[in-house]
Amino acid sequence: MMDSTSAVVEFKVNYEQTKHLDAGEAVHSDAFPAGGHMWRINYYPRGNRGIEEANDGSHVSIFVELLSKSRSAVRATFEALLIGKGGEPSLNLARRIGVHVFHTGNRKLGWPQFLRQTDLAKVYLEEGHITFVCAVMVLRRNPIPTPCSDIVKHLGNLLDRGDGSDVSFVVDGETFHAHRAVLAARSPVFSAELLGPMTEAAMPSITLHDITPAAFRAMLRFMYTDVFPGDDELGESPSEMVQHLLAAADRYALDRLKLMCAQKLWENVSVDTVVDALACADMYSCLELKSRCIGFVVEEKNFKKVVLTEGFLNLWQKFPSTIAEVRERVGT
Repeated sequence: MMDSTSAVVEFKVNYEQTKHLDAGEAVHSDAFPAGGHMWRINYYPRGNRGIEEANDGSHVSIFVELLSKSRSAVRATFEALLIGKGGEPSLNLARRIGVHVFHTGNRKLGWPQFLRQTDLAKVYLEEGHITFVCAVMVLRRNPIPTPCSDIVKHLGNLLDRGDGSDVSFVVDGETFHAHRAVLAARSPVFSAELLGPMTEAAMPSITLHDITPAAFRAMLRFMYTDVFPGDDELGESPSEMVQHLLAAADRYALDRLKLMCAQKLWENVSVDTVVDALACADMYSCLELKSRCIGFVVEEKNFKKVVLTEGFLNLWQKFPSTIAEVRERVGT
């Protein structure tokens, strides 16, 4: 979701399971909010029944539907495009943009002849799926300008100043002041520790082990601002810092931070770094990162180089099940 008036959704459809549906049968996305209303995407693999130009079944249809009941008409734009092989969006053949006034008698907008089925399979089928990216933006009449949210700035300042802090953490001799309510709201682990019956709930100062001050500082700032550290904040060894931050995110059940760390490790994967990233993925249950790293390792151009690294030998000793997965992928 982009803001209160618009939303962008990725809609992935299993091609084999849906290509034989009858004309008029739709596959629906999950409902999503935009502009104070709920919407969904309807995809018709053999066209939308009742629309004459789509009845021959040669084209797929795509529509957006207003699910919410509204006393007044809702004016909105709808854009739909397909992601091609290789992950590139279609900017011409499979892209449509329209404006519509949604009301009780007409709650859908879309294109009955969005794309020929033959082109769909030939150009946009990737690993058995087709992927739509759809955007809905509700158009307001003469809106009163409002400033962007500055809650991130205010919470960041609250952390920096320490105003009203009611708990502190000692990490390797360094003290960090924080607010129980903020930490509990962000992390179920902190919620149990700081607000529940655990011993830490009554302690004004808590000593932490198995985490570095730099990683705890970065995690704490993320919990207040929801912002991932910039490259200049990751220190002289960014990859190592991200690994420490991933461990902290896993420890405190910060799923969004954990995925952001996984993405950062994946962005910097190479023959020299993939083994460390794979070990982290295995240790902290990052399944998507693990799958992508294994895919990187088994590529013909990488495999012989990776298996000769010292890190791969260590991986063999510490994570034999992961090595078994690598061997299985090589054999397929």
